[in-house]
Amino acid sequence: MALFQPFFSDTILWKTQRQSNKSNPSPAAGRSRSTVASLHEAPRNSNRNLNVCHSKTRKPRIKSRAVAEQVGDQNQLNQVQIKEESEGSVKYDWTEEWYPLYLTKHVPEDAPLGLTVFDKQLVLYRDGTGELRCFEDRCPHRLAKLSEGQLIDGRLECLYHGWQFEGNGQCVKIPQLPSDAKIPRSACTKTYNVIDSQGVVWVWMSHKTPPKPEKIPWFENFSRSGFRDVSTTIHELPYDHSILLENLMDPAHVPISHDRTDFTTKREDAGPLFFNVTERSNRGFAGVWGSEKDKSMPNYKPDFLRFEAPCVLQNNRELVDKNGEKQYFSGLFLCRPSGQGKSMLIARFGNTQKPPGLLKWIPQWYFHQNASKVLEQDMGFLSSQNEILMKEKVPTRKLYINLKSSDIWVFEYRKWMDKVGHGMPYHFGYSSISLPKEAAVIEHAPAGFVANISASQPAKGGIGTLHMPNLANRYFRHVIHCKDCRSVLKAFQTWKNALSAVALVSTALAILVSARQWKALLLFSTSLCLVGIYSCSVAISMHTTNFIRTHRRA
Repeated sequence: MALFQPFFSDTILWKTQRQSNKSNPSPAAGRSRSTVASLHEAPRNSNRNLNVCHSKTRKPRIKSRAVAEQVGDQNQLNQVQIKEESEGSVKYDWTEEWYPLYLTKHVPEDAPLGLTVFDKQLVLYRDGTGELRCFEDRCPHRLAKLSEGQLIDGRLECLYHGWQFEGNGQCVKIPQLPSDAKIPRSACTKTYNVIDSQGVVWVWMSHKTPPKPEKIPWFENFSRSGFRDVSTTIHELPYDHSILLENLMDPAHVPISHDRTDFTTKREDAGPLFFNVTERSNRGFAGVWGSEKDKSMPNYKPDFLRFEAPCVLQNNRELVDKNGEKQYFSGLFLCRPSGQGKSMLIARFGNTQKPPGLLKWIPQWYFHQNASKVLEQDMGFLSSQNEILMKEKVPTRKLYINLKSSDIWVFEYRKWMDKVGHGMPYHFGYSSISLPKEAAVIEHAPAGFVANISASQPAKGGIGTLHMPNLANRYFRHVIHCKDCRSVLKAFQTWKNALSAVALVSTALAILVSARQWKALLLFSTSLCLVGIYSCSVAISMHTTNFIRTHRRA
């Protein structure tokens, strides 16, 4: 996934590293175990427990694992010796995890929001005090979606019969009951615990086990002093979250799939990569990686990648700039499973380096649309990959040809799935699979399809104002979930309408007036308006474009 390249910011950091290497040559290659550890330190927050994945209470043991080394022969293997916490299947319950639901700043203030985790439908909203609340997305009366409802005095009201629910899930109003009748005790909704952490809303899915705050991932770089959040976006995608994660941890495809995307990658740069797995546990894995051709550079430090169960991937980089100051970069990816063949991605990029020159003036909405473009470049073949996995119904070892020089993280991820897949609704591992017990619900009625998507949108009533719901369209994949981009799109539409009116008036006046200087001035005004209309149209198109596969011709 080209999102490993944080567009302009990552390129700047990499160039800075190269300049620093030239100005501060040193025989130390910076690839020691201490360097690897420094790239991902535990959070220095006395009020928080360390994430489970960092726990060292269990004594590690050495295990050999095979990785396919050459194309065409899966029997030619390379033995990788690393520290491993356990082997084989482990106890796992997918509900006893925190899942990233939404970006906190984009949760609407005045409407409920329908979301899913695997096949569990949830509704998220803010009560009268602004506190985040989460229920099962069904009214106990007649099973209508509560996310299709409305907020009345901080209560969530079902739009079917007007039943109202407090933040604890208790029904407090049923309009059809006599005034002296008591509300049934069973008239309550199933509630879920949610927490706002570092700008992300997380939900604990288990009702059997109390929430474990220590399992909420903590991202130290995003809490560093001076760390700048370059771009944070949210996207709805038409393929499984395991396909999304696999794609995000695959740096080998970036030069090919995203050739010359904003001039940050080139297909000529494609080549062998090196990988060093440094951790492997029941909670995921971690290690360093980089390009083989850059490995011999003085002071070179590889990227550090960590996958944390069940859906967190981060790629960190640490370097010393030309002024001798340590700089940090992070690409963070939170991948929520939102049903069979669907996923939700929260992508965050940040660094400690100030943007140089004109880059500081580039608006956030441009970065958001650029991220959408990058996702679109992968969307076609990732959807087809998802389709083949569902059709073939066999483990990935029978379908994939994993290369030692490009696919180690993919191999590690599918092997991790082998360990915990039995505790998930469905999975495709390296050697094992578990198919969904029930097929995904197919909405046959167009009205049902529209209503289902409408419930999951912060801007209720937006359906049909632009086009029919379509995940191939950027508006419904990203803009509908991004308050900032919705505001920008509305502003461009307003400016376009205003400039169109001015252009029409100035053209009419130019026809009516007889003085040549006034005629020229009015026509010049019309020309400026037309330029503005065109610019607004381009910006609107960036927010609402449909996915179309294009290939660059050499």
